[in-house]
Amino acid sequence: MATSSDDMKGLTFRAFKDGDYQQENWQEAIFEADHSHKCPTYIHRTPPCQGSCPSGEDIRGWLSIVRGIEKPAEGVDKFEYAFYRSTDANPFPAIMGRVCPAPCQEGCNRNEVEDFVGINSVEQYLGDYAREHDLKFQAASHDTGKTVAVIGGGVGGLACAYQLRRKGHAVTLFDNHKELGGMMRYGIPGYRTPRDVMDHEIQRILDMGIEVRLNTFVGKDVMMDDLRRDYDAVVIAIGAQAGRNIPIPGGDAPNCTTGVDFLDAYNDGRLKFVSKRVVVIGGGDTAMDVVSVARRLGHIETSHENERPENIILNQTAQDVALTVKKEGAEVILAYRRPVDKMPAAVHEVEAAEREGVELRGSLVPLSVVTDDSGRATALRVARADWSSGQMEIIEYSEHDIECDLIVSAIGQGGDLTGMEALDNGRGLIDADKYFQVPNEKGLFVIGDVVRPHLLTTAIGQASVAAESIDHFLNSEEFGKRPKVDVHHFDLLDKLKEASLAPEDYSHEEVWGTNESNFAIHNYEDRSMQEIIPSDKLFLGHFANTPRNLREESFIRAENVIDSYEERFKGLQQEQAEQEAERCMSCGMCFECDNCVIYCPQDAVFRVKKDQATLGRYVDTDYGRCIGCHICSDVCPTGYINMAMGEH
Repeated sequence: MATSSDDMKGLTFRAFKDGDYQQENWQEAIFEADHSHKCPTYIHRTPPCQGSCPSGEDIRGWLSIVRGIEKPAEGVDKFEYAFYRSTDANPFPAIMGRVCPAPCQEGCNRNEVEDFVGINSVEQYLGDYAREHDLKFQAASHDTGKTVAVIGGGVGGLACAYQLRRKGHAVTLFDNHKELGGMMRYGIPGYRTPRDVMDHEIQRILDMGIEVRLNTFVGKDVMMDDLRRDYDAVVIAIGAQAGRNIPIPGGDAPNCTTGVDFLDAYNDGRLKFVSKRVVVIGGGDTAMDVVSVARRLGHIETSHENERPENIILNQTAQDVALTVKKEGAEVILAYRRPVDKMPAAVHEVEAAEREGVELRGSLVPLSVVTDDSGRATALRVARADWSSGQMEIIEYSEHDIECDLIVSAIGQGGDLTGMEALDNGRGLIDADKYFQVPNEKGLFVIGDVVRPHLLTTAIGQASVAAESIDHFLNSEEFGKRPKVDVHHFDLLDKLKEASLAPEDYSHEEVWGTNESNFAIHNYEDRSMQEIIPSDKLFLGHFANTPRNLREESFIRAENVIDSYEERFKGLQQEQAEQEAERCMSCGMCFECDNCVIYCPQDAVFRVKKDQATLGRYVDTDYGRCIGCHICSDVCPTGYINMAMGEH
C-alpha cells in the first residue's frame, strides 16, 4: 500500500528536486520517450545502514532473509540462513543486538519517511534464535599450517580469531584475565551484556578449535619477542583498559578513580556498594554505565576505611557482602562539559539514567578537586560554560563546588603497553595502517581500542580487515587496494551458485555480443564497493508509514533501582522480528515489489522465469520493446533501476 497524499510530507519521485513544482504528464512522456537512447539497467549499491555499520554487516541481506524476500538454500531454515549471513561479519549478534548504539539506524534511509528500522532488535532475535537452536560455526575444512597469536580476548581479538579460523589458520589466544570477554565482560555491566548469552557466543567461537591461554600478560608472563619468533603473525587486540584521571589539581586524590577501574571492580564482583555522594565526569557510554551501576549499588553508612569503594577498586579486595543489607540510595551526579543534549552517549541510555535517579548537569567545566586535611576529595570545583557561540566560554564568577565522596573520571582510555613500550605512539595507543598492520613491523597487526577507543562493533569490523590482511601476509601476497565502501557485500555470483544458476565457464575467446551466451551475467552492474545509495535515489512515496516494533523495556525507576539487574530490553517475538524486517526499504537492491512490471506501458519489463530467478535476478528487460520512457526507474522504490543502458 502506497503512502496517502496527506502523509507524503514532501516525499516525491526522485526525478524532482528542490525548486521543481510541476509533474510532467506521463502520457506525453511515454510518446516522447522513443527519442531517448537510455534503457533500464539494474545497479546494486550499498545501503547506508551497511555503510554506517562499523562491523560492515550485510544488514539489508539478513533483513531480506528474515522478511522472506531472499530465499535460503533448500532445507535451510530462514532464521538459520539469516544468522550465518549476519555472522559473516559479526560473530556476536545476540550481544551486539543488545548493546550496540546502532549507527546503522542513524544512517537508515527510512528516517526520511518516518522512524528507522529497528536493526539491532532483529539482530538480537537472530542471536537468541541461534543460541536456542545451538547453531555452530565451522572452521575451514583445511588447515594452512600457519599459526597466529592473538593478544587480547575481547570482542576484537575473538572476532579476529574467528575470521582466521574460517581461513584455516591455527590461532592461540592470550588474555591476562581469568575469563575472556575484555570490555564486553569487565567494562559493561551484566544487565546489558547477560553473562550466559556472552559466554555462549564466546564458546561458539572457541569450539572452532582455538587454543586459549588465560591469566597470561604478554609483556610480563610472555615476551612479545618470543611470540613474534614462535608464530607466523601476531595480532595485538588488548583494548584500552587503562582509564585516564581528570587532569586538574587534586585529581590524584585517593577517592578519585577512573570509569574503567570502577566498572572492572563491579564486574569482577568486588564492588558491592559505593559512597553516599558520587560525581561522574564524562558524557559517553562508559560514563552512563558508571552512573547506572552506582545507582544500582547504592551506599551504606560505614566507618570501615577498608570498605571504602576506592580501596576496593585499587586494592583488588572485595567488600563484605553482609553489609549490603543496609543499602540506601546513592546521590549520583553526572557532570559534562557540553550541554546534556550534546552528550555522545546513546539517547536511550541517557533517558534511562535520568529515570533511574541520576542528576545530569551539562555545560560544567572541572577546575579542581577540593580536598580535606587528609588529602581526600570532598568536592569537585566546576565553572559553568557558555556554548552559544559554538566555542566553550567560561562564564565569569560561575565557579561552585559539587560536594562528593567519590569522583569517577570517564573521559578517555589508553592501553596498558607494559612490555610493548616501543610501540607506544605517545598517547598510550598503537598506530596502524589501513590494513591494520603496525607501520614498519611486518607480521605485527593491531586492532580495536588500542588503535583508537571507539565501539565494540568497530573492533569487530577491524578484525575482519586485519584477518584478510594476515591471510595475504601468510600467503606472501600483496595486500591490495581496499574497496571504497569497505564492508561485507552481497555477491550475486555466490547467490547464483547456491541456486545452481552459476554462469558457464568462459573460454576467454573473443565474442561479439553476449546476450545469448550463458557465461555472462547480463544487465547487472555491481557498484556496491564504490557507492552508497542515498535517499534521493529512492521512490520514497512507495513506503507506508508503519510503526516500529519496539522491544519491551523494563523502565526501572529511581525508587526501585537498588539491586535491579534485570535486562533493560526484552527481545522481539518471531512475528515482530519479521514485521520489523519488512520495514526495510531494501535500498540498492530489488525487493520484488513488481512496480516496474506493472507500470511499464510497453510490457518490456518482465519477471524472470521462476527456475532462473533469485535475489537480484527477479526482473529483466526486453530491449526490443523498451522505448526509454523511464517510468520503471521512477517507480522503483529501492533505486535498483537506472536509465543507463546505451550511455557512452
